[in-house]
This record gives sequence, C-alpha cells and structure tokens, in this order.
Amino acid sequence: MADLERQRRGLSLFWRTFFLLAVLLLGSIVAWLQTLRTLEIEPRAIQTAQQIASLVNLSRAALIHSDAIARVSLLKTMSDQEGVLILPREPGDTFGPFDDDKLDRRIALELSARLGPGTVVADSVNQQPGLWVGFVIDGDNYWMLTDRARFDRTGGKTWLIWLLTAAALSLAGAALIARLINRPLKQLSFAASRVREGDFAASRLDEKVVTSEIRQVNIGFNRMAQRLAKIEQDRAVMLAGISHDLRTPLARLRLETEMSVGDSNARAHMVSDIEQLDAIIDKFLDYARPDHVQLGPVSLNEVVRSCIYGFKKRADMRIRLDLEDGLWVLADDVELGRVISNLLENARRYGKTPATGVTTVDIAARAREQSVLLKLRDHGPGVDPEHLPNLTKPFFRGDAARTEATGAGLGLSIVEKTIRRMGGKFALGNTSSGGLVAHIKLPRAPKFKPN
Repeated sequence: MADLERQRRGLSLFWRTFFLLAVLLLGSIVAWLQTLRTLEIEPRAIQTAQQIASLVNLSRAALIHSDAIARVSLLKTMSDQEGVLILPREPGDTFGPFDDDKLDRRIALELSARLGPGTVVADSVNQQPGLWVGFVIDGDNYWMLTDRARFDRTGGKTWLIWLLTAAALSLAGAALIARLINRPLKQLSFAASRVREGDFAASRLDEKVVTSEIRQVNIGFNRMAQRLAKIEQDRAVMLAGISHDLRTPLARLRLETEMSVGDSNARAHMVSDIEQLDAIIDKFLDYARPDHVQLGPVSLNEVVRSCIYGFKKRADMRIRLDLEDGLWVLADDVELGRVISNLLENARRYGKTPATGVTTVDIAARAREQSVLLKLRDHGPGVDPEHLPNLTKPFFRGDAARTEATGAGLGLSIVEKTIRRMGGKFALGNTSSGGLVAHIKLPRAPKFKPN
C-alpha cells in the first residue's frame, strides 16, 4: 500500500522527461561556456598585450622625438584625451603584480616578450590601482598608467546574462520537446481511461498522425476499442434478450400455479420463487441497460422521498431522514431513483438489527462546493472487511456477503455502474458501531426553476 502511495506521488512522465532534458541541456551549456572561456584566453591575451605594447611604443617614440617644451604639452594631451599618464619611476615605488588570474599572467608574459627586458606590469603602484606598465627610455625608468577596463575581457556579468538567456531557451526547448514526446502517451492514457469507464465513443485516437510508430499504436488501440465495444453491445443485447424471453414462460407458470395448485402453502412458496426469478430478470435488464444517460438538474430531496414512500409502510423497515433543504444534483431522476431503491432494498434484506429484526436506515445528505454527498447507513451486522471490495463486482455472492445465494449478485454492481455513468462516485464501508454505510457523491447542480 505504501509503495502504491509513493508511485502515485511520483513525478509524471512529462516532468521526468523535462528534468532529464533540462539537465542535459544545462550541462552542455555550462561545458560549452567553460570551453569558450578557456579558448578565449590565448587570443585575447595576445590581442590585449599587442594593444598595450603599441600604446607604450607610441608613447615612448613621442617622448623621445619631442623637445622639452612640447613634451609637457604632449603628456597633458595624452592624459586628458587618451587617459594615459606617463610618470617617472622612482626607486622607492611599491607595486603589486599583475597576476589576478590566468589571463592577466598571460598578458604580463606577452608584454615582457614584446617590450624587452626591464618591463614591469603591475595592477597598482603606491596603492594607486590601474594598469601600470614600466618601461625604459634611454636608461630612464617610466611608468605608463592607463585604465585597465579598456583591455578587460568580457565581464562576469555579461557571461551570466548569456548563461541565463541560454538556460531559459534550453528550459523552454526541453518543455516543448517533453510535451511533444508525452502528448501521444497522454492521449493514449485518456483514451484507455474512457474505455475503462465504458465510453468507447470518446476513446478514438487519431490514425493520421505523422509519426509512423504512434500511428500504428493508435490504429491498434482503435481496433481494440471497437472490438470491446462490439463485445459489450453483444453482451447487453444477449442479457436483454434472455431476460425478455424468460418473462413470458414465467408469467404463464405463475398463472398456472395459482390456478392448479390446491395447497395454499405450496402455492404461496411457488409464487414467491417465481417472483424472485422475475426480480432477478429485472436485475439483468438493469445491468444490460445502455451506459448513456441524459443528465439534468434533479431535486435530490424529492427523489429520496418518492423512493422511501413504499418502504416506510413496511413493518420491518424504519427510515430516518436528515436532508439539507434545496439539494439539486446533476443526474437522471429515474436512474437516481433506481439507485436509492436498490440500496434500500439491499438494506432491508441484509441490514436488520439482530436484536429486533427490524431494519433501520439513516439517510443524510449535505451540499459541498461542487458536489452533494448522500449517505445511507443501516444498523445491521455489517460485512466482513475482506468482502467489501467484492460487493460491487457483478455476480459476486457469498454467505458472509450482503448478497444472498438466491439473488443474482447484481444489485450493488448496478448501483456503482449507474452512479459512475452519472459522473459520481460510490463507496461502501463498515461503521464503527456496526452496519454498512453507502457513500454517494454526485455533481451539484444549481436550483432548477421550471418555466
């Protein structure tokens, strides 16, 4: 039971497929992102080092070939317009190495190779941050300070935006693929549930889908559903035909019995047996009844009161009502009346209180938001718990069950079948104080006002 509950709470096939595809796609994106960042280091380091080296060489050439007066103006122009500051390098200057990450170390090595010996690359000098390059002009040491943002690689924020965008697109693609994969299975599951409920007309699948494997499955399922529908139709026709054909000889047999049998006691027993056969035939006709019903607003209070009218006159029957006013359900009034009558008759036969021999039935009904709950309870001996699941099975009969051996074993099966085709739910259970209780849940309908 616990394993079944865990299976019901498990993820559906759609979500399993979605999560699997999402993990694969996201893993691929992260791998490609890391690969691109790794492959980016070498060419970006060379490009950045080339740009910085060109800037240093141009600054060195300008300082070498300009006179003392023009040099001051040149340095000021480079600082104001290009953001490049040339400063003399003092022996006491302190600086931090330019080695924050792998790219920075690669740029420093490339600059040293391009600018020659004595080149120093630092990320701060005298605690002033920036991109500092130390170079030599005619034996004099200089610092060139520029904004390192001019040469930075793509920032982490940009990579994060790309990653989030790719992840969002991947998740959307995974959801779409999972939906396309699971749609035929969902349709097949729905069609199978319709077949299980006996609605063969609503179980047809599309036989013109593009995918050949799904098309073959749909064709095979449709043929199976058609075959089952034909078997069900033949079964109903057979039961109805047999039941109808038995009615005529039974009627003649009863008439002859009443006219020819002199012993009144024997005649009464024979008539009782014939009436029981006639009742069994009625059950067969009810069980063979077509599944389609026309649903509409039905007053539950009126149907219950009309059903209990005949039972209240019996000496061995006592009925107590607790119905909420104005209860309307979406059902068929004739079918609903047949359900309640079957349950009352079942309680009358098998729900007698052992001490008094009288059947007491409590009927209660309450409205919920979208449904109406109807409960019929007797105060009899109840049913062995192991027999409860079998009570609604067709033709089930047993000494401990509430279906006597002389019956057809169809009463509660007809009740469950009728409730189900009206869109409701039916359940049986024992009460803690003794007796059997039937729970019926029907769709709630707005109060109907005739024209």
